[in-house]
Amino acid sequence: MDKNGWRAKVYRIIFRSDTRSGRLFDIALFLLIIANMLVLVLETIESASARFGTLFYWLDKVFLFLFSVEILLRILVVRDPKKYIFSFYGVIDLCAVLPGFLEFLIPETHLFMLFRSFRLLRAFRIFNMVKFMDESRYLVLAIVRSTRKILIFLFFVLLLATVLGSLIYFFEIGHNPNFSSIPQSIYWAIVTITTVGYGDVTPVTVGGKVLASFVMILGYAIIAVPTGVLSASMIGNSMARKRDWKNNCPHCGLKGHEADALFCRKCGGALEIRQGNAEAPEEKL
Repeated sequence: MDKNGWRAKVYRIIFRSDTRSGRLFDIALFLLIIANMLVLVLETIESASARFGTLFYWLDKVFLFLFSVEILLRILVVRDPKKYIFSFYGVIDLCAVLPGFLEFLIPETHLFMLFRSFRLLRAFRIFNMVKFMDESRYLVLAIVRSTRKILIFLFFVLLLATVLGSLIYFFEIGHNPNFSSIPQSIYWAIVTITTVGYGDVTPVTVGGKVLASFVMILGYAIIAVPTGVLSASMIGNSMARKRDWKNNCPHCGLKGHEADALFCRKCGGALEIRQGNAEAPEEKL
């Protein structure tokens, strides 16, 4: 592809934020998304909608047109459109405009256009906050690595809520119409274990109150479990990052050196500290 052609020029503007034109485009897009979110929020206010309904309607169409043109240009200027479409930002970009077209068939999907707010994630790239994106990746990695433990924990909580709901039903049945069934009692157990405590369903018997007191205290203990699981995973990630900081020997390529290693354990060559990877472009020409 000709690097001086229109596709290359458009690519540099809409995909690169290290140029003046690209940065101005990203900031304009950022402000446009904020304005669109503001309009969508104001539409839900009855007084504002009654007074400026027509203006909001046409603004929605203008926003839809602008975002559609922008995403179409993104697809046209990349080398592999399919790769962009199924990338993280590509999926978010498509989800930002699809509700606008779906609205013509199903008007109730209009508020789904609030998904455009996810496009504000580009702010990390626009304002050179790559380190924040790096930290978010480690947080996501910690959650993924803890998925099995969290699922086991959730299964245990659901099982515990079923048992406690059945017990409170035993104590309250015949004395409290709020506990009319075991599903209703399980609802109470879940609300109480999670320390939400709506107060719409409360026990009245002595046994029910004793059990409720136990469940409330148990709820505080249970909250600490997923926090500990994620914390342990994040600490493990942090230690792995320190081990990888001087990972590769520049002389022989050996990996896995300790964080405080100054020389390669294989060839004895001096190790170089990696300065962090700059954010890669979202797509290539």
